[in-house]
Amino acid sequence: MTLTPNTSPEDDDLAGYDVNGRMCIATRESGSPDELIRFVAAPDGTVVPDLKRTLPGRGCWVKIDRSLVERAVAKKLFARALKADVKAADDLAERVERLFLQQLLQMMNMARKAGQLVTGSAKVDAAIRSGAALAVFHSTDAAADGVRKIDQARKAWHLGMETEEEIPSFRLFSESEMEGVMGQNAFIHAAVLAGQAGEGVVKRAKMLEQYRNGGQSRAPGGAGQQKQ
Repeated sequence: MTLTPNTSPEDDDLAGYDVNGRMCIATRESGSPDELIRFVAAPDGTVVPDLKRTLPGRGCWVKIDRSLVERAVAKKLFARALKADVKAADDLAERVERLFLQQLLQMMNMARKAGQLVTGSAKVDAAIRSGAALAVFHSTDAAADGVRKIDQARKAWHLGMETEEEIPSFRLFSESEMEGVMGQNAFIHAAVLAGQAGEGVVKRAKMLEQYRNGGQSRAPGGAGQQKQ
């Protein structure tokens, strides 16, 4: 499949959609690209997620909610939306989650190389207390005592700054899951710092958590839990 010079992948998705934007095929509600996951038909007739929204051809959209992807698969909504005889794999929702996780860990590697990610409880504590931390991450293997000490630093910063905004805290992956993408850079505790890569990490963390948590955003400062 190829694109003509004056078209983009998303241009192919707009035919038949209302003026408010792209529509979730599971809920029939419109949303912006950042609120939806794009899917396209691969040459072999399977449905594939297009998280970066770059694949050519007609696409369809589902809100960032695992249960809605599962619904679209169960009700065979992709074939209707893509106007093609396509097959959505039974594990499509799981594949989407793995892609979200992989993108997050790859962005963390970029943040580390850019000097926008620090690891180790002492460096994380210092980043929080100095106000440099955008968000905190713990592996799901992290000991409760280590998480508690870093939470104390987050609370101290919040009270000292007298602000409603807390430094968000995430627990989204195990150390072994990190090792597959990050290798020896896997961590127990980490903090991301200001900068383009650090902001990209936070954005992807929120998307993964939203996908796992029924499309709901986590309360500011709360800790997302690993889906079992």
